[in-house]
Amino acid sequence: MNILYCGDRKMERGLLMSTISLLDNSTEPLNIYVLTLELTMAGKQYKAVSNEFIDFLSEYIKTRRDGSTIKKIDVSAFFAKEKPEANLGTRFTPCCMLRLYADEIEEIPDRILYLDTDVLAKKDFSEFYHQNIDNYEFAGVLDHYGKHFFRRKPKLLKFDYFNSGVLLLNMTKIRETGLFKKSRMRCISKQMLMPDQSSLNKLAIAKKKCERKYNDQRRDHNDTVFRHFTTTFRFFPKFRQVTVKPWDMDRVHEVLKLHDYDELFDRYSSLLSEYQSRKINDNCLRGRE
Repeated sequence: MNILYCGDRKMERGLLMSTISLLDNSTEPLNIYVLTLELTMAGKQYKAVSNEFIDFLSEYIKTRRDGSTIKKIDVSAFFAKEKPEANLGTRFTPCCMLRLYADEIEEIPDRILYLDTDVLAKKDFSEFYHQNIDNYEFAGVLDHYGKHFFRRKPKLLKFDYFNSGVLLLNMTKIRETGLFKKSRMRCISKQMLMPDQSSLNKLAIAKKKCERKYNDQRRDHNDTVFRHFTTTFRFFPKFRQVTVKPWDMDRVHEVLKLHDYDELFDRYSSLLSEYQSRKINDNCLRGRE
């Protein structure tokens, strides 16, 4: 199974937890691709995912699953060549856009599952991964909130706005239609809310709609396969936004009242401690040289 994650060094905790969840809920080898970048923009620094972390994760996944691999790909040069100028002053972060460069990278396979790092697998996802998408650019799930507000003419009565946190990508079709290239160009010229997701929804020619269970965005259900810890809205006792990420484990318990992932959290905490200890030891050794 080919898996795609994108982001800078800040995503390392999420990448670790999400990867553990994939291994817990699959039996096939995982080939993980990590698109990252090194960038200073608008006074902010974005550092690439570290080689030390990739090496640590590579060691772990190989002990868990024979034949599994992880590869880091720096897309800084691609980003510099096609900066999303119209969205640089917005809440947008460049890491959101990195997957849109996947069509430029030869190593990216024809079928690949893109996941945000705040997505956890809860059940076996092989049926979703192996579904037929020959005639589609991607398969995904409707956005829980956005489907009500973003609709394309002349389909105003039809829900067709997808959440982009879980997307099964048909890279052959995407390269054929130029979807990612067109989306990058739109991000350069047009200011948007959630520019990458909005562009994909606007420009896609063929999207395959899948069941809610493959990207549960608001809460867990008995059939949840992927849980996406995205921002939700609560209306009682007063209206408010609620954002809880899975690596903020105390808030998962306290705010979401959710304990379904406690075994995963234990494994994650143990591995994170091991990685941090190894970093400290390596730094000490370098200091003595």
